[in-house]
Amino acid sequence: MPNPLESNYLQDASREFRRLKKLADDAVAQVTDTDFFHVLDPESNSIALIVKHIAGNLHSRWTDFLTADGEKPDRRRDLEFDLAEAETRAALTERWEQGWSLVFDTTESLTPADLGRTVLIRAEPHSVLKAIQRQLIHNAYHIGQIVFLAKHCRSSGWKTLSIPRGETERFNARMLERFRERKDVR
Repeated sequence: MPNPLESNYLQDASREFRRLKKLADDAVAQVTDTDFFHVLDPESNSIALIVKHIAGNLHSRWTDFLTADGEKPDRRRDLEFDLAEAETRAALTERWEQGWSLVFDTTESLTPADLGRTVLIRAEPHSVLKAIQRQLIHNAYHIGQIVFLAKHCRSSGWKTLSIPRGETERFNARMLERFRERKDVR
């Protein structure tokens, strides 16, 4: 019989992948095409390059997730940090969406029994649970960069994606009230 913790983990991981994607999508939606491709300095990546890299990583890791090494032989990671002329915002966004679809389809098809299975990433064995954690951390790292760059580009026009400055106490009070209302219902 499956452990409820394992089922809860899979649901939480799937929810966190969706939350991270939404955070990135909401940040990217606030920037112009010029901002999307803007590079702060020669050693920095643009939002476009980070989107391209995440998309490449997702495609590699989540295609045949349980049966093939997560670093596919046809992946060219170094090229994910260079833009070709044909790589428009629309083209990169399409690849991004395809990568996330692979993540969602795969994670939602996993069972608690799969968590202990072994998958490879660059020939290194990982439990499925460890591979999911690795992907969540990788995505959070780069999505934080996307949010930072988008916020930088929008400056005073930025619409916050979290609790607005100066609103923490009010937010916490609303959350406490919601908790109390739910508790009363039970």
